[in-house]
Amino acid sequence: MEESAMAYDEVLAKRIEKLMKKKGGFSKKEMFGGIGYMIHGNMCSGVHKEYLILRLGKDVAESALKEKHTRPFDITGRPMSGWVMVNPNGTRDEDALRKWIDDAMSFVKTLPPKD
Repeated sequence: MEESAMAYDEVLAKRIEKLMKKKGGFSKKEMFGGIGYMIHGNMCSGVHKEYLILRLGKDVAESALKEKHTRPFDITGRPMSGWVMVNPNGTRDEDALRKWIDDAMSFVKTLPPKD
């Protein structure tokens, strides 16, 4: 697939949206050449190219980085603390994707809502 034809994996984006849109405070926004999903204005997850992006908080992110198919969230040369990227092999299974999204939503729900 040519990158110019699709900036991010739209199939993965639809799968994430299906899991998240039922939750209160859900919104989405195109950003960083991909798409981000928010809960009450706080970035929770997203898609960059073919990668799932997750905001997990420092402790859960450190643990997640020990799992297969993950790496630090770094698209600028400066890794973002508390965030991870999951490659397509880590999101093929619906239960695995649901667990990743649930982990991210659990963290983001601890944050104060943004306007």
